[in-house]
Parts: sequence; structure tokens; C-alpha cells
Amino acid sequence: MSDTLFVYGFYAAIILVPVSFYLRYQARREKRVQEAIAKGQVFSEGPRAQHPHIDVTNCIGCQGCTSVCPEGDVLSMVGGKAALLKPHKCIGHGLCAEACPVGAITLVRASPSLSANMPYVSPEFETSVPGMYIIGELGGLALIKNAVNQGRDCIDIIAERLDSEGPAAQAADLYDVLIVGAGPAGITATLRSIERKLKYLTVERETIGGTVGKYPRQKLVMTSPVEFPLGAKLKKSALSKESLLAFWKTVCDRPDFRVQENEAVEHIQKEDDGCFRVKTIKGEYRSRTVVLALGLNGTPRKLDVKGEDLPKVMYRLIEADHYVNNNVLVVGGGDSAVEAAMGLAMQKGNKVTLSYRKDSFGRIKERNTIRLEEVLRSGKLQVIFKSIPVEFTEQSVILDVAGVVQEMPNDFVWIFAGGVAPNEFLKKIGVGFGPRDMTVEAVKAANEAALVR
Repeated sequence: MSDTLFVYGFYAAIILVPVSFYLRYQARREKRVQEAIAKGQVFSEGPRAQHPHIDVTNCIGCQGCTSVCPEGDVLSMVGGKAALLKPHKCIGHGLCAEACPVGAITLVRASPSLSANMPYVSPEFETSVPGMYIIGELGGLALIKNAVNQGRDCIDIIAERLDSEGPAAQAADLYDVLIVGAGPAGITATLRSIERKLKYLTVERETIGGTVGKYPRQKLVMTSPVEFPLGAKLKKSALSKESLLAFWKTVCDRPDFRVQENEAVEHIQKEDDGCFRVKTIKGEYRSRTVVLALGLNGTPRKLDVKGEDLPKVMYRLIEADHYVNNNVLVVGGGDSAVEAAMGLAMQKGNKVTLSYRKDSFGRIKERNTIRLEEVLRSGKLQVIFKSIPVEFTEQSVILDVAGVVQEMPNDFVWIFAGGVAPNEFLKKIGVGFGPRDMTVEAVKAANEAALVR
């Protein structure tokens, strides 16, 4: 009898001990989540675009959604149910919805208060100006996969509408579609235009690849497997900047792919016949439709700090290994700032300081959080929270650190304060701003009222 009890006790211990540790781990994890949520209420601006909505009545707590999210901590478990922890970090992967076995997650748009600051785009990608479309990051969705899908779908919609309208007048100077921008969305729209046999023109203010070309060397770019028009496939979930640019070259290496680089658009005007006249720095073009595949943050945002015009102050870091044995200040709290600071900290002889105005990093990816902890432990980088630059001089920088002014020696400064969205340009060409579920008439009325005020 005693042997039987011993056996039962032994197996019970094998089962109960791991379960006990698991429950304690879950309790600690949920406590950290609750603390993070409380902190998140301070720094989170909420989701700015597409993000998951969780039906907790159907959620079975399988944790499938939390395990597949590439951003690490957008979702977590609270009370045995999935919950949004850091919605502002969601960039629309959509893997959580795909992983949910019971369909408890759907992808929804941002709240009206946030989307009101974005250009109005209908479910068919059309702006408040009929015949003018917006795709890619400018419409509120990041990620290459989303840009590719939108570029393809938008051109399909345009091709079908043009077919329904019948053939246009055979004017030699009239295009079916004029595409502005040659990043992932613009490249895809161009390829789809070729595939649909549309007469197209693509102009790019810089070079093919868009923002990717400005990334630091060997920066890891997150994407998802996706198929481009005309058969090209991106099979990896992450690849370096160089590998992605090489892929763009392969995709674009065909005689009927034509992009006019270094040609910025100055103005777009709709004419009486319903067509658009597009003025660039090199000429004018006419098109039946226009697709804006612009980046969201084209111009770096400045701090308006004394000395910011010094040559040592920069806004993009391409080659970190060109800078050694320097005192460096990096300003910002996003992924770009953190990645630049870590890259510079790894170079010989550099003393790198990362300045951020808040008391913690709330917007960076999970992989950067882990790497940053490792770099900080190595002593190669210091972070000064609650700090704001107040002046840059030839040999130093002056910071306001929680109300106390500090001066430190400095050779170079990089500022990563985000970019300025092309909202003024969009308003100039007539694009209205407002939530996606507003009618075009309501958007026009709201924007006219804003102009009157």
C-alpha cells in the first residue's frame, strides 16, 4: 500500500511542480503586463492605423496571437484572455488574426480622433478627389506586405473603372495612371500597370526603393512573404537593407519598367475634362488617374534648437563605421534612434549618449529592447532619460536633464525626431482629411470649414 502511495505521490509531484511553476510564471507575467499597461497609459498614443480588435467572449486563451506577433509586446495575456498591451506599436502584420483558431481577432482601423489627422482614403484607396488614390504608408499602414497588396489592388480597381468608362481620347500625352513614388507600393503599382497593360508613368523624387535606401547599412528590415505582380516573390520574413535593395533591382530589371528618378512633384490639378495635370521639377504630364505612393515622413523633423544648423548635426545615419573615436549624441526614443545609437556605440573609441525626453522607451521593437539591454551592460552606451537638447556648439552639447542643465563634449549629433508628413502638399492638391468611415461629402465639408476658420 505504501509503495502505491509513493508512486502516486511521485507522479503527482511530476505533474504539480511544473504546473505550479507555470502558474507562478503566468501570475508574474500578468503583473508585469498590468504595470506596463498602467505605464502605457502615459506614453501610448493609441493605434494609429490598422490594429487587432479582440472579442474576449470568444477568446480561448491559447496565446497563439501573442506568440506570432513580430513586434513582441503589442498583445499579451490578461486574466487568461488576449489583450492589447501596446497598440501604438502595431504596424498591421495581421499574423495575430491569422493565428487565432476561433476567429476572435479582427483587424480594425484607428479611432476617429486619430484617423482624423490622416488623409481620407476610401476602402477602394480613393481620396476625396475622385480619380486620385493613396496607397502604402501614407494611408496609415506600414510593412512591405501591406504596401505590395495595396499597390496591386489599387491598380486593379483603376483598370476596372477605366474599362467601364470606355476608351479615352487617343491623346499622345495622356496616361491612364501616373504613379508618384517608387517605394514598395509604387514599385508594385508600376508592375501591376504593366501587367494590366495600362499606359503609365512613375516619378520618384529620389531613387527607386524609397525610404529603404536611407536605412543604415545592414539594417534588418522586417517583412512577410509576399508575391509581386509578374511573378516576383519575396520569400523571407526579414532581410538586410542591401538584400532588399538587390531584390528591388531584380524586380525592376525589365525593359518595360520605367521610373523617372530625381523628379519631385510640385503640384497636381484636376482639369475640367476630369483628367489631372501633374507638374514636376522637370515638366508637366496629363493622366486620367493619379496614385500617390508617397512615404509618410519624407522630411526629417527638426528640434528648432540653437546651433542645429551646424554641419555636425545630422538626421540620417547610413554608415556607422565611418565614425570612430568621437563623442556622439543621439536624440530620440524610437527604433531609428536606438539602432543608430547602438551601431555607433560598437565603433572603435566612440562615447555615445542617447538622449530621450521621456522616462522610458515605449515605442521600440522587442528585439531592440533586448539588444539595448546588452549594449548598456557593456558600458558602450549611456541613456539619459527626461533630457532635452537646448543648444549645440562646435565642441559640446547642452542638455536640460529634468530641469538641470548639463554640458558635455561632442563631435557629432544625430536627431531622430520623426518626419514631417506631406500634409500641406496633400491639402494644396485638394485631398481631404478625416476618418475612413466618413462620406466624401462630409470630408469636403469638414475641410472647407477648417479653411474658413
